Amino acid sequence: MAQSILEVMTPDPVAMPHGTTIKQAAVAMRDHDVGDVVVTKDGTVCGIVTDRDITVRAVAEGCDPGRVTVGEICSSELTYLGVDATVEEATHLMRVKALRRLPIVDQGRAVGIVSIGDLAVARDRNSALADISAAAATT
Repeated sequence: MAQSILEVMTPDPVAMPHGTTIKQAAVAMRDHDVGDVVVTKDGTVCGIVTDRDITVRAVAEGCDPGRVTVGEICSSELTYLGVDATVEEATHLMRVKALRRLPIVDQGRAVGIVSIGDLAVARDRNSALADISAAAATT
């Protein structure tokens, strides 16, 4: 039987309204030790912003982190899966669309997020990527 995405996703991703500044998002990423924030509008998922998005789309362009919002720089052409998806579907979709993170959405709300590291751990716990992904973060 196919493995459920619910078994490998990280539950309760950090989510912020589209009007949140990128500075606030960066602080949340630091405080939660994550590299992404799900962006919402009226409570519904509308995008995702990563630490790389903040760096490349805002900081490198000279934008003011206290004024630019996550809604302005997020990836809004969002690809996501529902809670009934399988690990195989996630793997295929991430491969085809070259995604590193994939929100899991239920009735418009992000309930989880799957990273390539999560899939590596689920598929081959002995792989180098799985080892790196499973290791405790250090600062």
